[in-house]
Amino acid sequence: MFRRILIANRGEVVKRVLDTTRRLGIEAVVVVSEADRDAPYTQLADEVVCLGPAPSAKSYLRREAVIQAAIQTGATAIHPGWGFLSEDPLFVDLCSQHGLSFIGPSAHVMRLMGRKLGAKQAARAAGLDVIPGSPGLLSSVEEARVIAEEVGYPVILKADAGGGGRGMRFCHEPAGLEDAFNMASAEAQAAFGNGDLYLERYLTGGRHIEVQVLGDAFGNAIHLGERECSIQRNHQKLLEESPSPALSPEAARAAGERSAKAAAAIGYRGAGTIEYLLDDAGVLRFMEMNARLQVEHPVSELRTGVDLVEQQLRVAANQPLSITQDEIEFKGHAIEVRLNAEDPSEGFRPSPGTLSALSWPEGIRVDTHVAEGYTVPPHYDSLIAKLIAHAPDRAACIEKLQTALGQLKVDGVKTTAPLHLAVLQDASFKAGDYDTRAIPGWSE
Repeated sequence: MFRRILIANRGEVVKRVLDTTRRLGIEAVVVVSEADRDAPYTQLADEVVCLGPAPSAKSYLRREAVIQAAIQTGATAIHPGWGFLSEDPLFVDLCSQHGLSFIGPSAHVMRLMGRKLGAKQAARAAGLDVIPGSPGLLSSVEEARVIAEEVGYPVILKADAGGGGRGMRFCHEPAGLEDAFNMASAEAQAAFGNGDLYLERYLTGGRHIEVQVLGDAFGNAIHLGERECSIQRNHQKLLEESPSPALSPEAARAAGERSAKAAAAIGYRGAGTIEYLLDDAGVLRFMEMNARLQVEHPVSELRTGVDLVEQQLRVAANQPLSITQDEIEFKGHAIEVRLNAEDPSEGFRPSPGTLSALSWPEGIRVDTHVAEGYTVPPHYDSLIAKLIAHAPDRAACIEKLQTALGQLKVDGVKTTAPLHLAVLQDASFKAGDYDTRAIPGWSE
């Protein structure tokens, strides 16, 4: 196991990794921007290194600066968390060149799964169902027209190098395809430096379901069950739960087994998530693989009792997985809501500011990096905490999380708590009858 690692991230990510390193007796170096110098979690680090000014491009995204910080502080491995450099194969290559262990998958697998079309082809080869669409990258609008007629409208154009909903356009009829193609390509080029697109049949009203997998360098792979992530806004998840109310226990078990088998087939190492869209025929169709730890991983941890960060560390230290599939026991139901410093009544407008009063509810898991008096900066993602409830069944879990949100006190900034309460109280959500098209109990 590592003696000292560097955590190349900020905010709640860092606090989450620190929770595990401190428990395991591993020293941790934390990098910060000038805006995060006084963040509460820095008090828990063994050493803190400032990378530069607040903008991410001048601090957290500076690959060479992060590598230099690790070398200078004697860290032998780097945990990237999620976001920033977590899915950057060039950064993984740099780590290897400097003798540093990257706590995540190999650069090869990251490149394979990081391009959406390549990931789709790899998933098909690994035995997963995929969404009907173009077999390769689109060379022209004319080719897109031919394929769209084959798979049937509506269709969606996606950036091969995309993410977060950028470089993506829907098209419901042939007349709008050319404009959709040009806009998606231009947006992808601006966002990712790559305007390549592919096309898929757009599945209306699907359920977004993902499976947590773990793999090691010895060909072993297991799954920690599925998570339902259909409640979203602009392709950003708001609430996650496990197990999914849309899958029978038998279907969930089969999805987990297929996902673990696919992870082993592509040589996946570490914690990752295979994401699916459940279509109206009940088929789970592969969308993408996130080659990193997910924001919503606590949902799986609470159901299984497995510390995913610990498993990441052990695998990166070239140890085999310390658990087998037969040893995984799924218990109860878990739901996570993301508490962001945003005003949902004003179109989710960011609400940076100082937390003048703060009180967390008891009886649930709260993953957070903030404390009373902390100033939420305007430079980064607005997540200030994740509230995760676990109970014997779904109804009890919903009630437990509602109670917790009622006890929550956050003064000084607006938060998304009202939205989460509206969702949890909504009849369609309670019935498990929802999909990606709308937020239950909420209208903007």
